[in-house]
Amino acid sequence: MILINALLLVLAIALFIPCGMLLLECLSAVTSSLSRSPSGARSRLGTNLSKRLGKTSSTAADDEAFSVAVIMPAHNEAEVIVETLAALTPQLYPQDRLIVVADNCTDNTAQLARKAGAIVIERTDDLRRGKGYALDCGLRFVAAMPPAAVVIVDADCQFRKGSIRTLASEAITSQRPVQGVYLIECPTQSSAQRSNTQQLNTQRSVKEAVSTFAFKVKNLVRPLGLDHLGLPCLLTGTGMAFPWSVMSTVDLASSSIVEDMKLGFDLAIAGTPPAMCSTVTVVGPLPPSNNDAKTQRTRWEHGHLQLISHYGPQLFGQALVQGRLDLWAIALDLLIPPLSLLVTLWIGVTLVVTLTSGLLGLWLPIFICWAAGTALAGAIVAAWARFAQSDLDLKTLLSVPVYVLWKIPVYLKFLSEPQVEWVRTRRQVQRDK
Repeated sequence: MILINALLLVLAIALFIPCGMLLLECLSAVTSSLSRSPSGARSRLGTNLSKRLGKTSSTAADDEAFSVAVIMPAHNEAEVIVETLAALTPQLYPQDRLIVVADNCTDNTAQLARKAGAIVIERTDDLRRGKGYALDCGLRFVAAMPPAAVVIVDADCQFRKGSIRTLASEAITSQRPVQGVYLIECPTQSSAQRSNTQQLNTQRSVKEAVSTFAFKVKNLVRPLGLDHLGLPCLLTGTGMAFPWSVMSTVDLASSSIVEDMKLGFDLAIAGTPPAMCSTVTVVGPLPPSNNDAKTQRTRWEHGHLQLISHYGPQLFGQALVQGRLDLWAIALDLLIPPLSLLVTLWIGVTLVVTLTSGLLGLWLPIFICWAAGTALAGAIVAAWARFAQSDLDLKTLLSVPVYVLWKIPVYLKFLSEPQVEWVRTRRQVQRDK
């Protein structure tokens, strides 16, 4: 009986930790958004980073003379790269460089990028494939003439005017990696398209809306909450800036399917954890079909689960050895699985614990599980009410169980056949305006 009680308690507490951490981050983000205006976010971020590092603001961050190298890994991006480069090029100064790494391309990505004015490196390697290797190739190229900062962007993302300079300035000022807010947007459809496949579009629109909300919670709400608490955030893959003093020390040549998160953990352990730059928003499109969305989510979420098992113990161990609160926070944040998986875990664990504990007359594990559920629900409602009401109506929010059911095969596949190789998500032929 004692052993069973102990096991149920461990299971309940293991469930409560990510739910409680998620609630803390979401409530902190709500408090942050209520207590300060977006226009003051940038100056606040720079001030806080300088205070944490014991430094004054660098005059170089305000000087247009510092150089920036923008590196764009691109694998068969002919459908979207011209538009992205057209938006990025006006943001650069004469001393800046825009480098496209055409990685194992079989289309005319390289030719289009050259025509758009980018420096193009063509890389072909059938064995060493993936974004990490492409970024490593770009870094080795710029190392011959090091810039003050490196900004990493994806070929299918949209950057507002001034984004590149803002990210680079924050990285130089703080001498830390900086992550912009990376969001996705639902594609719009014409009325003719909607009428042709109304039922299919309705089902997909619910998945798209909930997926967009979950993405916003992960990439906006949670990092904003951590930043408000004075804690670092994770890297999310695009809209990232690094001072050269930091970037020159990393090894990106890996086949990790979530190379951005891995890089963030490595830098945090080394003493330069990423910071959030809430004034820069990077927008990418949702995949064009359910199959493409499943491919993308499988890569992201299998990679996340793999990193929990690999970096979780390492982060907690280094937090203890180095005595660093920020590493504790990053480790706890890592333990929060994808939102739909967390909902699924809560349902499954709570059902098992409630039935078993009820039969044995053990009420504490039941209480902890339901407290975790309350925290999870509170986090979702708080994030939706403050950040996503305009994107997601209440009726669609209540459709989360449909989205969770759609994701279950992704998680079951992790148990039987976890994805370990990087797979590019198919792009839309034309972006929605």
